[in-house]
Amino acid sequence: MKLRRRQFLNLAVSAAALPVVSRVAMAQTYPTRPITMIVPAPAGGLTDVVGRVVAERMVKSLGQPIIIENVSGADGSIGVGRAARARPDGYTIDLGNNGTHILNGALYSLTYDVLNDFAPIAPLVTSTFVLFAQKTMPAKDLNELIAWLKANPNRASMGTASAVARVVTAFFQKETGTQLTVVPYRGFTPSMQDLVAGQIDLLFEAPNGLSLVQAGSVKAYAVTSDTRLTLAPDIPTVSELGLPALSFPNWFGLFAPSRTPKDMIGKLNAAAVGALTDPTVKSRLADLGADIFPRERQTPETLGAMVKADAEKWWPIIKELGIRAE
Repeated sequence: MKLRRRQFLNLAVSAAALPVVSRVAMAQTYPTRPITMIVPAPAGGLTDVVGRVVAERMVKSLGQPIIIENVSGADGSIGVGRAARARPDGYTIDLGNNGTHILNGALYSLTYDVLNDFAPIAPLVTSTFVLFAQKTMPAKDLNELIAWLKANPNRASMGTASAVARVVTAFFQKETGTQLTVVPYRGFTPSMQDLVAGQIDLLFEAPNGLSLVQAGSVKAYAVTSDTRLTLAPDIPTVSELGLPALSFPNWFGLFAPSRTPKDMIGKLNAAAVGALTDPTVKSRLADLGADIFPRERQTPETLGAMVKADAEKWWPIIKELGIRAE
């Protein structure tokens, strides 16, 4: 009887250990099949291009394809929500930014928690916004533009293609005492097309629209950063023009669903870090006006701390400005 009871206990202990052993074995062999990277934005914009450039190089380290899935809508909250609900097995990750993973938490009533439903993998790059304008806008510089906007309240339209752009636009109006007609868009491409066509007057967008400035299709008045862009050193910063509060860096990072095993997060982080050291990747990101995070900051802990700090800073501001999802 004692032997049977001992055998039973041994079997019970072994059975209880199976999930742990299974998880360890999975982490050691991971990945064994393609990984899906959800990009919560349409194709063609900065979020999409950054995701594709980094994913292409991560494949070499992981030994498995990374499938890009563009899931746009509701300022990226539809795609990020899909990532939050995915199995935490390392085979679904998402490329987010401070709009999709911070600002949406204050703009929308979400079915997921931006602070607790994700495991940070790595911060990738920071970028800035450029204040673009249709080429027929009469103002020669930002000061003239602000004066014209004040003299013509609600006459000018401002496109917004992301949560970040919406917040920057609201902040711009507050800081300059201007009133604009805000026109929401689903992504970079349609908003820039309408700017070129003269359907809207102004647009805060990523630097990948600078080629249109060089072609003479649109104007650029300022960049929302403290330093000038290497790609366009002739465009002044908002700080130079007396509006330092409008300095608004836009960061991009990789996330996985919460409870994704740490060993898998470690492998994904190593693949992302490896991608950011590749000369071709560095060159392509620089051409987009994106700055890679310093190596010592390319950690899950850094990204987690950024999310927390930005939420503490921007959620109260969004509430104070009364910004709502559109």
